[in-house]
Amino acid sequence: MTNTFAGHQLLHWAEPQGKQHQLKMALFTAYFTRHDDVNDPEVLADIAGSVGLDRQTALDVVTSQSLAAEVRNRQQFWLRQGIQGVPAMVFQDRHLVTGAQGVENYGRILAHLTSGAAA
Repeated sequence: MTNTFAGHQLLHWAEPQGKQHQLKMALFTAYFTRHDDVNDPEVLADIAGSVGLDRQTALDVVTSQSLAAEVRNRQQFWLRQGIQGVPAMVFQDRHLVTGAQGVENYGRILAHLTSGAAA
């Protein structure tokens, strides 16, 4: 188990730059495929740089903890919404679906929500 809080700070930083998804995929590859230490600030900075983000700024974000309070606030928000683990999907800002559901079940959930039955 690896602490991913620093990575979450980087993801928060990358969002307004339009690079959050790319960074998330690169973090997944680093952790699950290469088994990189995604808690190491230098590794995180390299990953950020690999998706076109400024490496030095990424390193500064992680080492300064400048976004830690914002990320903790977002974390607390989702905990108050009932999310205790991942995956967790929130539909229409009010319907929480937890756990891996599979394509068929997600199809049923989306059909139910779009039919107006859940309004």
